[in-house]
Amino acid sequence: MNTKEILLHLGIDELNYMQEESLSVNRKKQNIILISPTGSGKTLAYLLPLVERIDVSKQEVQAVVIVPSRELAKQTQSVLQRMACGVRSEAVYGGRAAMDEHRVLKAHQPHIIIGTPGRLLDHLTKQNFEAMTVGNLIIDEFDKCLELGFQDEIQNVVKSLPNVSHRMLLSATDCPEIPRFIQLGNDTERIDCSDDEGQISDRIVLYAVKSPAKDKLDTLGLLLTQLRQQSSIIFVGFRESVDRITQYLKRQHFHVSDFHGGMDQDLRERALFRFSSGACNILVSTDLASRGLDIPEVDNIIHYHLPIDEASFVHRNGRTARWNASGNAYMIVGPEEHIPDFVEAEVQDCAIESKEVSPMAPKWESLYIGRGRKEKLSKGDIAGFMIKIGGLGRDEVGRIEVRDHCSYVSVLRSRVRELMIRIKGQRIKGMKTIIETTR
Repeated sequence: MNTKEILLHLGIDELNYMQEESLSVNRKKQNIILISPTGSGKTLAYLLPLVERIDVSKQEVQAVVIVPSRELAKQTQSVLQRMACGVRSEAVYGGRAAMDEHRVLKAHQPHIIIGTPGRLLDHLTKQNFEAMTVGNLIIDEFDKCLELGFQDEIQNVVKSLPNVSHRMLLSATDCPEIPRFIQLGNDTERIDCSDDEGQISDRIVLYAVKSPAKDKLDTLGLLLTQLRQQSSIIFVGFRESVDRITQYLKRQHFHVSDFHGGMDQDLRERALFRFSSGACNILVSTDLASRGLDIPEVDNIIHYHLPIDEASFVHRNGRTARWNASGNAYMIVGPEEHIPDFVEAEVQDCAIESKEVSPMAPKWESLYIGRGRKEKLSKGDIAGFMIKIGGLGRDEVGRIEVRDHCSYVSVLRSRVRELMIRIKGQRIKGMKTIIETTR
């Protein structure tokens, strides 16, 4: 299958300059470093040349993709599936049983395995897939992956893959030094597109919001009131802060989801669906949400805790103004704080015009359905059920996600009460199941 057919499946008209350059260089070079802004399409920039090197006639793992988070692993696999190019893939990550993954790997025989460092090392140590057949190694978000917490695991993963001949490292921010164990040669080609948009995209307007108190909660509430129904990701430095801010916003009747690494996987997935589907317009998160989430319509980034370094600043802001969209980034500055020295972009003062906290409800509400892909439930089944049994119009059914044993659907908030009455006790595709609103 050629590139044009893959782009047709993805609904993309043409590649951007960075993606074209990556495709061209990958066809000539064995070792590549790609630096390009967040949201510029780096996943496709390495997947397109990677699938060209996969021999689909062979029932063996030929490539390993290392990513820093389970969300990015799942997202990458989703892109591969939508490419519909005949290449099989599996995502492996913590938060679920490795034994279950092993059974899937054995049954599915993927050509590409995408995974977090620790889980990949676990499978390699247990010889759950053949390491000798792997000839391609990708490290996405390599600056994050090569931080101290991951380095030992990645070094052991690399040592376990002795026949790698093609390596590619990608990120929005560079790494001061690439460790020797990555085994990049002197002929490594570097594609640097970071200067195209500077430190942050010129489609992002950067604001400073002054908080009169060290505790910024009241200022945050007033800012969100001013932003009305716009979608916003609030970044904080600690998991405990996620919980504290989320509880405050819920007491103020904002529609909000929380997201951090200490949460169970199903809760993280539910939070992301609520936010991406428009069922809540606020996501409070640690820097975990600054990478690997493909949510294209985020209007605002709010730095509740100021970023600790330039990389954090760049990756956080990269959640908005993706592709050709525009966005805003707000830094809430306490009385003893100042804009970090590494912020090079022009910063405008943002005056808080709101006098009292007054949230607005989002347009959509999300529903949980206790059946999924393994029960042969499809998006079409869910949409048909909501329209035929629930009495909704086609434009009153929003985003639908079908997972292995559950599904999510967003519906117009004003129709939820009537909908729940209509579908009470009804079977979906002949199956009894739980259907409830998510919180």
